Amino acid sequence: MQAVEVEIEDDVPDTVFKITKATLKAAELSVIVPTFNERDNIKAVIAAVADALPNIAWEIIFVDDNSSDGTASFVREIARIDPRVRCLHRFGRRGLSSACVEGIMSTASPIVAVMDADRQHDERALFRMFEILNTTDADIVVGSRYAKGGGVGDWDRSRAAMSRIATRIANWITGTSLSDPMSGFFMIRREVFFRALPRLSSIGFKILLDISASSDSRLKVVDIPYRFRLRQHGASKLDSMVLWEFVLLILDKTIGRYIPTRFISFALIGGSGVLVHIAVLTLLFKIIGIAFTDAEIAATFTAITTNFLLNNALTYRDQRLNATGAVANVGIANWMFANNSMWLTSALAGIAVGVVWNYAMSSIFTWKTE
Repeated sequence: MQAVEVEIEDDVPDTVFKITKATLKAAELSVIVPTFNERDNIKAVIAAVADALPNIAWEIIFVDDNSSDGTASFVREIARIDPRVRCLHRFGRRGLSSACVEGIMSTASPIVAVMDADRQHDERALFRMFEILNTTDADIVVGSRYAKGGGVGDWDRSRAAMSRIATRIANWITGTSLSDPMSGFFMIRREVFFRALPRLSSIGFKILLDISASSDSRLKVVDIPYRFRLRQHGASKLDSMVLWEFVLLILDKTIGRYIPTRFISFALIGGSGVLVHIAVLTLLFKIIGIAFTDAEIAATFTAITTNFLLNNALTYRDQRLNATGAVANVGIANWMFANNSMWLTSALAGIAVGVVWNYAMSSIFTWKTE
């Protein structure tokens, strides 16, 4: 079978992709790669996947969250030449788990793999993963850092310890028994994914844990050890959001059927706002001696500001402010105080009404899903 060499010209090192007649076959395997500002890694990822999967009809779908570095445009340039490469360009939506879900749902392959674009996952394991799913009754094959022969690379002791603690917590709470439930490198049968789909939370970064905890039956899992590699280009996406979203995912898998997870987050942040509110109100009303209504207004807007900043960073993703809860808060608090209620009771009642009102209105108008 004669191969055609195609050169992609740009400012990263040259890579040659070999396209054969097998390229025209329907994909047996789809590789889903979520991206955000990963342009410099794209060609190397494609080349590594091609090398890892000889004689297998594969495709690779980059799910890009509107990267500012032109990742999506660059993937489309390659896709015009290599039909195995596709771009799913998302706008106004962010998050690794939801990107993986949309990527998997955009494919028709019977087997789907998920991996990162930062080259920290070992693409050479893909062939063995595919072989296992084709020759056994396994539901999912996981690239595990904690299976014998795997490793976490150059992680410091504190990061490695936190990862292992999170692994134990995740398996204990969700009832799974994965050696590496935090792994972002795995391969799964399409029908297994779709059985879990109706119960997926799609919160944060831990899509494997989400799938495992959402399955309607115990999954047959095979571990493939791999050693976590150093990032080659770009910046790590790990930040304080990872821990927060991990907590939200665990909450969603335990009590999410009873209470919306976003409301839990909203209420937890509202709890910190209560402390801010009471502190400001106490300072202005009890210590400085400002009139209750004026002090309540100042405390309300101080708490709203801090709550908005936290909700904007942790609970929601866009940037629009809704202040209608302030009116409900101040109105209820002032009415109760005028009717001879205690000042602290009046303030707490106003806060409670404000939290529920703000959550409802923010979900509908401020941080609504388009």
